[in-house]
Amino acid sequence: RLDESIAQSRFARARISRHSENPRPPRVRPKGLEQVPAARRPIHTRKIVCEGFERDDGLYDIEARIVDTKSFSYTHPKRGHMETGAPVHDMELRLTVDKGRVVRDIEVLTNFAPYDDCFTVAPAYKALIGANIGSGWRRAVNEAVGGVKACTHLRELLMPVATVAFQTMEGGQQGVKRAMVTDTDAPKPFFMNQCKAWSERGELVKELFPRYYIHPIE
Repeated sequence: RLDESIAQSRFARARISRHSENPRPPRVRPKGLEQVPAARRPIHTRKIVCEGFERDDGLYDIEARIVDTKSFSYTHPKRGHMETGAPVHDMELRLTVDKGRVVRDIEVLTNFAPYDDCFTVAPAYKALIGANIGSGWRRAVNEAVGGVKACTHLRELLMPVATVAFQTMEGGQQGVKRAMVTDTDAPKPFFMNQCKAWSERGELVKELFPRYYIHPIE
């Protein structure tokens, strides 16, 4: 299960080892967002935590939790008086996948929700068993639990859960390092051209995967 407090959740961080005699100096990171343009007050907070686990039986569990709170008290038409900080939504799920990225099981739990029907959606998510979290995952999610079939917020959680599954199964940066020593006949790493950093015309690919680098067209 997820930790009782989202604030206590830990995120594992990995770094790519640099095998260079003259490594680049670390890039200076911004300390935070720019100064806010006007006076303001907090209204709504949404916290999402996703964690990936490797199981002893060879499967992987990806757990996620979403909690919404308001920074003021109010009266809800079905739940009555709601104190400041009381959860509007508190929902969690566990997705179990195998090494082929196929969903083997899924569990969902609604701890807090605004309406009675919100607590009845769990069975619908079992329709995702057998789906693949790779290509076509969004379509599979919409077909299984889209619209009035289930819960919007639990459905939203299934998107970051899929990407966390990739990070868990590929070992994050460990997967990058494995790809760096792969035989030259191996297929192109799956993350290539999936973001600006991993563009085959970019400096990162030029440095770490020169065999895939394409010189930009002038």
